[in-house]
This record gives sequence, structure tokens and C-alpha cells, in this order.
Amino acid sequence: MKIMQVMAGAEFGGAEEFFMRLVPALTRAGVDQRVVIRKHDGRAERLRDAGIEPVELAFGGFLDISTTRNLVAEIEAFEPHIVMSWMNRASLLCSRARKRSRHPFVRIGRLGGYYQTKYYRGFDHLIGNTPHIVEYLVGEGWPGEAAHFVPNFVAGPSLPAIARPSLPAVARQEFHTPADVPLLLALGRLHRNKAFDVLIRAMADIPGAFLWLAGEGGERAALERDAARCGVADRVRFLGWRDDISGLLAAADMLVCPSRVEPLGNVVIEAWAHDVPVVAASSAGPAWLIEQDRTGLLVPVEESPALAASVWRLISDPSLAARLAAAGHGEYDARFTEAAVVRRYMDLFEKAAG
Repeated sequence: MKIMQVMAGAEFGGAEEFFMRLVPALTRAGVDQRVVIRKHDGRAERLRDAGIEPVELAFGGFLDISTTRNLVAEIEAFEPHIVMSWMNRASLLCSRARKRSRHPFVRIGRLGGYYQTKYYRGFDHLIGNTPHIVEYLVGEGWPGEAAHFVPNFVAGPSLPAIARPSLPAVARQEFHTPADVPLLLALGRLHRNKAFDVLIRAMADIPGAFLWLAGEGGERAALERDAARCGVADRVRFLGWRDDISGLLAAADMLVCPSRVEPLGNVVIEAWAHDVPVVAASSAGPAWLIEQDRTGLLVPVEESPALAASVWRLISDPSLAARLAAAGHGEYDARFTEAAVVRRYMDLFEKAAG
């Protein structure tokens, strides 16, 4: 079976990072793929390192006619059974290419959020990475039999904790953080949806703790001002976008996900994979993932005092932190490993291709 994957992604983002995990995983599983991406030197280099030579197109604005023409040429040369597109722009251009291509193919759209279905008109199947997204699609009129839930996976250790080698932790002194203080880690784009402003306010009620905030985005300057206004700037470190998530998690005492809007919450699964306890706001994704007081702690969205109180619970009760981390890793092993998720994609591809 031949699969073409098309991604016109942004510089950074959760969907883009999962794309970079799934494509090599499918190649390892024996899928014959052609990968089409927006021009991006770092992404192309990572794919080549995985043995995949990407096709790089412009994916420009309204006046860009070359991308559709070149996409049609790639489809007709490769003759895929399925073209899977990621997010809106790539999906819109795949629809245009389908109208112009002499080669028929099944169209699958992969959604990691509550995207407008107008970009997917004429598609044969849609994938949502949470049950809530699938429910949203059906509510928007998409046929239930053509809307599929397939979760994300994260790369993580698969051995029991007692048998796993220690992960190399990022040195705390690299970010001027004392070795003996509680260390919180938050990951993601610096965007209002991620509610890092709520976490920074909570830091005022967690004296002595430090926060590493790994991510980049348009809210950085505002968040830095928030940290200064709340009197916590000396305990908050802005790390920028990082590729060493395992090392950051190995250095941290807990993962905090304060998001206002979070369709899934890859960071929760990342923490589970690395035996790190989680405190999260109960937005859609984390509320679906986490069982309260078993695999993590959930707090109301926007409630910085409740967030601070739950962080304090973990700081003051190491046995609770260890128990949540162990149960979270069990969830990762059962539902979110590469092997489990790739099998679901393979089953869907086989069904869709008929």
C-alpha cells in the first residue's frame, strides 16, 4: 500500500511534532510513503535522518499556484492509494489536487483540533486524535462511519521503571536552578490557549518552587511581564523551543498543563511515558486522559489557587507523586505506545483502501 502524507505546518506545534513521529514510525512498520511538506530545513533534515527524502513545496498564499500543480505531479508520479493531509491548508490543496489529478485516491484528513469541516469537503475519512474531536465532527454533520478516533503516541521507555536505565537529565545549573528546589515543567506554544499566565500567577502561591517553561510564541513578552508583576521572575525560566523533552522531564519533579483549550494534551502522555506526575487543568484533552487522583491531578480551568494547591499536594507528598507517576506510565504502556497507535493507523488504512 502506498501512502502520501501532506503537511503544510507551522514552525513549531504539537501536530507538527506528532507528524515527525508518525511518519518515521510508519516507515519502520513497512509502509511505502511519499512525504510532502512545506519548506523547512530542520524538518527536512530530521526526515532524512530517518531515511525519508521529503518533497518540499511552498504552500504559499492565495496567489501560489505552483504548489497545487507540483502536488498533482507528485500524486501522479507516486500513485498513492491514500493521501493523508494534516490541518487545513494542506487539506484544501489536496482537494484541489484531487480535482486535477488523473490518479484516483482516498482522501483522509487528520485533525488535532476543532477545525472547520469546510476544509475537508469531499474527503472520504477524517481522523480525530480524541473522542471529543470525533464527536465534534459528527455534530458538524460528518458521517459517523467516516470519523475515526486514533490517538497520538509519544516516544518513551517501554520497560518497567525498576528495569529502565536512568534518562540523562538536563542539568539544572544550565538554567540557574538550585538542585534542591521543587521544579515544575510546562511545555507548549506560548499562546493564550495554553494558559501559562495562570501557571505564572499560581507560582506566587508556591514559594521556593521553580518553573521551566519550554516553548516559544507570541505571548512570551506578556508572560515575562506577568512573571515580573507577580514577583516570581527570579523563579521562572523561559527555555525557548526545545527538542530534548526527555531530558527536561528527567530533571523535573512534575509536569503542569494549565491549558484553557487542549484537545488532547500530548504533554500529559509525554510525562506518563517518563514516569513524571502530572497536574493539569480540566480542559477537554486532559480531562479525558486523566483519572483524578489515580493517573494525575485535575483542577478547574483558569483557577490559579487550585492549581497551586494541587502542585503543593505533590510537593508535600512524594508517595502520592510516585503513585500517580506509576499509574500514568501504565496508561501510556496500555494505550499510547508507538506499536499500539501505528497498528490502529494500519488498520484504518487497510479499511479505507478497501
